[in-house]
Amino acid sequence: MDLQNRDILFKALIIGALSFFLLIPTFLINNLVSERQQRQTEAFDEISSKWASAQTITGPILTIPYIEYSKDASGIVRALRKQIHILPEQLNIEGTMQPEIRRRGLYEVAVYKSDLAFSGNFKDAESQTFGIPKNQILFQEAFVSVGITDLRGIKDRVDLQWDSDTLSFNSGVEATDLMSSGVNLRIALDSNLAAGSKHHFRFNLALKGSRNLFFTPVGKETALKLQSPWTSPSFDGSFLPDSSKVSEKGFEAYWKILHLNRNYPQSWLNNKHQFTDSAFGLNLLLPVDNYTQTDRSIKYALLFIVLTFLIFFFLELVNKVSVHPLQYILVGFALALFYILLLSISEHLHFQLAYLIASLMTLGLIAWYSNSILKQTKLAALVVANLVILYTFIYTIIQMESYALLMGSIGLFIILTIIMYFSRKVDWKSLNMSEGG
Repeated sequence: MDLQNRDILFKALIIGALSFFLLIPTFLINNLVSERQQRQTEAFDEISSKWASAQTITGPILTIPYIEYSKDASGIVRALRKQIHILPEQLNIEGTMQPEIRRRGLYEVAVYKSDLAFSGNFKDAESQTFGIPKNQILFQEAFVSVGITDLRGIKDRVDLQWDSDTLSFNSGVEATDLMSSGVNLRIALDSNLAAGSKHHFRFNLALKGSRNLFFTPVGKETALKLQSPWTSPSFDGSFLPDSSKVSEKGFEAYWKILHLNRNYPQSWLNNKHQFTDSAFGLNLLLPVDNYTQTDRSIKYALLFIVLTFLIFFFLELVNKVSVHPLQYILVGFALALFYILLLSISEHLHFQLAYLIASLMTLGLIAWYSNSILKQTKLAALVVANLVILYTFIYTIIQMESYALLMGSIGLFIILTIIMYFSRKVDWKSLNMSEGG
């Protein structure tokens, strides 16, 4: 290998080493993004602790105590109090959500107020007593429970219309094997109710919460209709809506879920079932998550640095100019600084505007510096033009969640093809890196 080719190879190795060296500041910036995300999470938790946390509503569930007699080894008969749990035959829920944006410093969290109307019916209790003798069932001590994750979110008293009676719920739950938090009330059931008859119920629930609202499909048939002016809902949980409509005015969604769609029965004795596994509902997503998009853009930092360095390297080879390794480092730092600018500006402005401002500042700095070291405006313009294409390409990718990998891989293939196309025209043997320095 002659001296000229050794110079080129040595310069290429230095540029490659500098590219990986400059990953250190981008790694530190990535840690900074994670730190700001953690602070955002802490702000979410603080607001939720003062307003109300995410809510999951389970119920209503009818529970009937009964006495079970058992004889121990010594022949003594003991009476044990146990419970029958019964779920509604029909559960209809209709409601509205009024979202609000609460701020803590730089951070925002979506909270809401909801007005929900529950109605439906239970089958007569005696037909679901599993053959337990009637005189052992405590019909007069039956109670209805509704699970609510965070009781601080209840805005008004909750009254239950049970057949022709109106009763008020009390705080807390008696059947702790069903739910850990909620409201309950005593119902004196008629043990002589005719077989096939039904108990009808109705109650309204004004509930506050934050970020998401979920429901558990305890009905043999559960129907939920929910509407809100929120324009960016994320339907989540075990079931998606049967139909939904999202527009600039908000959303409207409808679910219909059968008991066959979940993994627990309509009635059972004592043993606990996992209701939360079947919960469904929606999350209130904020339209822009600047930290997620900044983090995604940082993943392309190495691509920015390597391609920019390649542009300078080819300009050196073809135009007989010389760029010092220190100048490569300064250009690399300017590229890394873009991410700090993007992160800091996006905390105050929309991500799109922050990306544009950070890009223009970085491009302006590199354009000025390139013109100084290359001594030719045409070459500096070529560098900036390539960076404009890169910034536009990366912005397009980070906006396309579903097709980001596909677009990224195709874009990289095109970039590699262009580099290979132009590099084939370089006469490597006749190059001299020292000329035109």
